[in-house]
Amino acid sequence: MTDQHRYDVLSAYGNSHVRTPHLQLLADQGTTFETCYTTSPVCAPARASVLTGKYPHAHRLWCNGVTLPDQPLVSRRLADDGYRCGLIGKRHLSRCFRGIEEAEIDDGFDSFRKWAHDPRHGSPDNAYHRWLETNHPRVWEKVREQVDHPGADHPDSGPRDIDCTETPAHYSTWVAEEAKEFLRTQDAGQPFFLWANFYDPHHPFAAPREYLDRYPPGSVPPPVGGPEELAGKPSVQAEMSRRGYQLHDTGFGADRAAEINHFRRAYYAMVTMVDDKVGEILAALDGAGLAENTLVIFTSDHGEMLGDHGLLLKGPMAYEGAVRVPLIMRWPGTLPAGRRSSAVAGLHDVGVTIGAAAGTEPLPAAHGQDLLAVIRGDESGRDWGYVEYRDSNRSDEPAVCTTMLRSGDLKLVQWHGHPASTSTRDGELYDLSADPDELVNLWHSADHLASKADMLAMLADVRVQLEDRSPVREAPW
Repeated sequence: MTDQHRYDVLSAYGNSHVRTPHLQLLADQGTTFETCYTTSPVCAPARASVLTGKYPHAHRLWCNGVTLPDQPLVSRRLADDGYRCGLIGKRHLSRCFRGIEEAEIDDGFDSFRKWAHDPRHGSPDNAYHRWLETNHPRVWEKVREQVDHPGADHPDSGPRDIDCTETPAHYSTWVAEEAKEFLRTQDAGQPFFLWANFYDPHHPFAAPREYLDRYPPGSVPPPVGGPEELAGKPSVQAEMSRRGYQLHDTGFGADRAAEINHFRRAYYAMVTMVDDKVGEILAALDGAGLAENTLVIFTSDHGEMLGDHGLLLKGPMAYEGAVRVPLIMRWPGTLPAGRRSSAVAGLHDVGVTIGAAAGTEPLPAAHGQDLLAVIRGDESGRDWGYVEYRDSNRSDEPAVCTTMLRSGDLKLVQWHGHPASTSTRDGELYDLSADPDELVNLWHSADHLASKADMLAMLADVRVQLEDRSPVREAPW
């Protein structure tokens, strides 16, 4: 799993500018879902959906900084069934702000768990920093004062040395090394579940020089749209374009074309580095003799605006770049090779699919479906996508809440007002067949009132479908 990785910065999704040969091979050997949506375009709510199979309104980790309430987790089910469960890198199922240690959760990950929220997180439990201290002491001495501790006064924007350190000491290298060690010590007779979490290509958009040099200026496509188009969009977007993401990170203002181009080059470089490290992990899986009987899933928690529409980062925006993520699955002899599925998948399907593959007790009240059954044709695939954001990152004033629904080529984004929020009620409506870049907002178009009404009615129906009615009816009354 990567962090903040939009679906279209992969060759498997048709991008000819990015170099991702190992993930391309994974797609060639497995099944690629052409359309997969996050459940929420920020980290913690989306990651909780992976393990619970639920949308944020149901698992209740509704925003970053909240600890996941007690919930059945697929990792806990696997551990109870005898699986060796390992977690490497970012988990983010509770508060993690500036060196605050993440809360313990009964998640089933055992003593092989290697935790590190991100490269800057200065917790004593940050295993990446301990690894640096032992294996790359020169690098650690250089960066140790730049990590965040409680009360630290570091700006959140802009790269630090630790974000673009040399490749052998880089966070992505650490994830791969820990994953390979896990596989080297795996008993072939015991089943395992390994969740390897890369922090890249999360901002602040920095990569080792050897990777950045692979993408010289002009080698990556420019953003689509720009600030000028936002006059026809909800007003918060123009504010974020002008003043920075959520009006906090002014260093990410979208009015500087050269900087945006550099961010995009660095983003592509980070993705290529992750691709190399995924290749190492897959080679280790094969070297351990485990590849033929292992389900491999590649995905991300959410996307990244990357300068499109004059915007950077993620939610509350619900453009395809922010909410659509890659999903590639390989299982030799079980999943067809080179297949592309048109069923609409979601992150909440991932944990349900893992549980089904392992034969564990199903997660109760899960919204997700078993994608293996969809690929086999035993179940109908979903033909709609749904995403929710409830003031889920740094709190806005006024609070911003958005809900997205896609059905066919129509996509609706509701920006909620009273009584859900004190923000101004507004919306977006796009015809993705005629306007795949989401440049023209049809929400206020008199010619599209019927389409908007149909989508709003369907959105109400989807919300009813997602209610928790799991208690069994025991009698007529």
